[in-house]
Order: sequence, then C-alpha cells, then structure tokens
Amino acid sequence: MNRTETMAREVTGGDRRAVARAISLIENEEEESNFLLSTLFPFTGRGYRIGVTGPPGAGKSTITNRLAKHYRREGLKVGIIAVDPTSPFTGGALLGDRIRMTDVELDSDVFIRSMASRGSLGGLSRKAKEAADVLDASGYQVILLETVGVGQSELEIARAADTTVVILVPESGDGIQAMKAGLMEIADFFVLNKADRPGADQAVQSIKTILGFRQHGDSSGPMWMPDVVKTVGSEGKGVAEVAALIAAHREFLTASGGLERRRRGRLEQRIRDLVEEQLQVDFWNSHRTGALQRELSRVVDRDQTPYDLAGRLIADFKNQSGERSEGHHE
Repeated sequence: MNRTETMAREVTGGDRRAVARAISLIENEEEESNFLLSTLFPFTGRGYRIGVTGPPGAGKSTITNRLAKHYRREGLKVGIIAVDPTSPFTGGALLGDRIRMTDVELDSDVFIRSMASRGSLGGLSRKAKEAADVLDASGYQVILLETVGVGQSELEIARAADTTVVILVPESGDGIQAMKAGLMEIADFFVLNKADRPGADQAVQSIKTILGFRQHGDSSGPMWMPDVVKTVGSEGKGVAEVAALIAAHREFLTASGGLERRRRGRLEQRIRDLVEEQLQVDFWNSHRTGALQRELSRVVDRDQTPYDLAGRLIADFKNQSGERSEGHHE
C-alpha cells in the first residue's frame, strides 16, 4: 500500500491528522492529490454542506461558530472551512476567523481549516470544495463553508453548498444594493444578524419586499420560499431558528428531489472544470506558447487579429490531437 492509499484509509477512518495532511496535499497541488481524491470519492455524499456568506463585517464567523456548537450539542461531527482573502505577503490564509472560533476548535469532533481563496472569483476556490470532500469522506456530517463576501461572484458558493445562508446586517444598506451584489439570487434564506441595532425591522421588510420579486426555484417542482431570520450572533440569539430553517430546507430538498438535482449539477460542473483545466494544460504544453510568442508581434502590429491567431492555434491543436488519435488506432 503506497503513501496515498494509506492516507486515504486513515482519512476514511476518521484520523484528524490524516485529514489535515490530505487537505495540505490538495492545497499545495501535490501530484498525488488527484489520486487521493479519486480514492476518497466513493466515501463522499453523506455530509450536508452549508454555505455561509455575506458582506464583510456581517458576523459570518460568529454565526458559523454558533451553528457548529448547536450541531455538536446534537452529537454531530462538524467540519468548518473558512475561506479567507489571500494574504498579499505569503499567499496563505489570514487567520482572523480561526481566532474567533477558538471555543469550538478545542472540540475533537470539530475540524476547522482556514484556506486562502487564491484569487478564486467567489472567494471559494476549487481547493476548498475538494477539502470539503475530504471532510465528507472522513465522516463529518455537517460541513460549514464560510466565505468572504465579495459580491457578484459569490455565486460560486451556491454551487458548492446544499443550503446557502446569506448573512446581512441592518447597515448592509438598501436591499436593492444587496440584490445587485448577487447575494439575493443565491440565498436559500437570509439571516439578519446584529438585529438589536437600529433599523433591523426596516431591513427585514426591505429584504422581504425584494424577495417578493424573485423567482423561487424552477418549474420542475414545488417552490421554496426564502425567509428572513433575525439573530444576535454574539449572544447566540436566533441561532436555533437558523438551524431549524436549515433542517426545513434540507427536508424540502430531499422530498422534492432538489437535493439530488443540486448534487448532480455540482458533479457535472466539477467534471466540466476538470476537463477545461486539463485541456488548457495540454493546449499550452503542446508548443502553443512558443507559437503565440512568435506570432504575437503581428497582432501588436495589427497585421492579424487576436481572433485569427487564437483560431489558428486552436485549429493546429485539433489537428495535432487528431494525428495523435489516428496514431493510437494504428
């Protein structure tokens, strides 16, 4: 049994240190990471993934921390992936979220990992999704994916989670602005945190007004109507209601077939991403980079267009791939 197979066996056996090593392997893009993920894949699909997102300062870490404690009281194993902005100095994750979660980090059935977003648009990189697979394979029943709130591209978390919770605060401003940021589109429900502050009731009303104009689901089944829950995360108020709404949404998805559709769509997107990534690597590795550099001056001089050059590079690649394929058949 090689090192990766041993690690996979330890991960599925619930070994915390093996889980940490496996996630590091994935983060560092080590050669054997794909083999590890392939080995773990049959053991995934049991953990329920909850996305927690919203604008900076909304209290995402506090709510995540409180939810983790709630699920632990129910006897569930909890994994937390906190996706932080990439540090401009080290490329690593900033550990502010870890510091705020110290009270659950000491629990042996809670696993917390901060990961750098590495410039990924939604703040949730592919590595974070793969880390969630590792936690899933290791028997964590609830996986909380907390991500930086950066607006439009937050859609990325909706693809990674079974239930997506968007956290806002009274100061988040006009509900229309939140909708423009794309957050209104991806939420399965909303949490208005810091609801003891002035303007909380108006903010709830504003969100509900916007929701009245939103389409809820698709024509293939019953509709889910997103709700708004008020919380004071620092005091733990409203967290049980958040957990109850997550449970209700999970029940709705399971009964309506929505959970299966979401997970199927997620796997389809994963396969598309992997194919695109591999094709891109193959494309540029097959002498395309040299051809680009040779021809670039003609584009700079306006003797040919970027579209013409791109088309020629792709045509050359297809011809080369076709020749290789014919060679194999012979």
